[in-house]
Amino acid sequence: MSISLTTLEKIVRDAGAIALTHFRDLKNLEISKKSPRDFVTAADVAVEHFLQETLTQHCPEFGFWGEESGQSANQNARWIVDPIDGTHSFSRGQYFWGISVALEVDGELMMGAVYAPALNDYYCAEKGAGAFKNGIPIKVSSESKLDDAMIGTGFACLRSYLEDNNLARFGRIAQKTTGQRRFGSAAVDLCLVADGQLDAFWEQELNLYDVAAGALIAKEAGATLTDFKGNPGLFPKQILTTNGLLLDQILPLM
Repeated sequence: MSISLTTLEKIVRDAGAIALTHFRDLKNLEISKKSPRDFVTAADVAVEHFLQETLTQHCPEFGFWGEESGQSANQNARWIVDPIDGTHSFSRGQYFWGISVALEVDGELMMGAVYAPALNDYYCAEKGAGAFKNGIPIKVSSESKLDDAMIGTGFACLRSYLEDNNLARFGRIAQKTTGQRRFGSAAVDLCLVADGQLDAFWEQELNLYDVAAGALIAKEAGATLTDFKGNPGLFPKQILTTNGLLLDQILPLM
């Protein structure tokens, strides 16, 4: 690997500092809409520009896929970036948003980092080397009963006005669990599963840049990654992540 986790952390934390500058001056934040329910801010653009320039300087052999700028250069080995996952939360002064950076080589995720600057939580993983939060190893929870579980989800599908919109699915699962959370950032949600703060998370109609880094971090912490039918793998349009012990219990409700 031509870049270390230590170097990646410095780059992503520097990007977080840029985001925080905007976050602390929200009254002057420029906000526009990509679609009726999808926002982009000057912070998204600034963070992505910094990451693209800096990562390209360190690793010119890798291409880039950012939510705001699209795909460029070599897409067989590429950085996959969501500059601010949870833009709406960010623009309202809420804390659950994150910068998501993943390195994918030949379709396989090799490195991932998710930084939640407002929480000062930095998650990272390298394939086969475990997952970490602020430098400390993390792993999924040991909760084995869905009745006692804390689950998370999101509703990106509602932005697209889809009939299959997760509301009925959430209703079924909420009635079978003790705690339900909707934080607003899939990247952070996946890290919360990795850290044992959530026992399971699912969402639909996401994009790869929303979940690539978080999925690797969750997997390296011991999580299962499947679609809603239990097929193993990363499926952004149907992502289900569990601590493993709850997979068979939650699948019938999906």
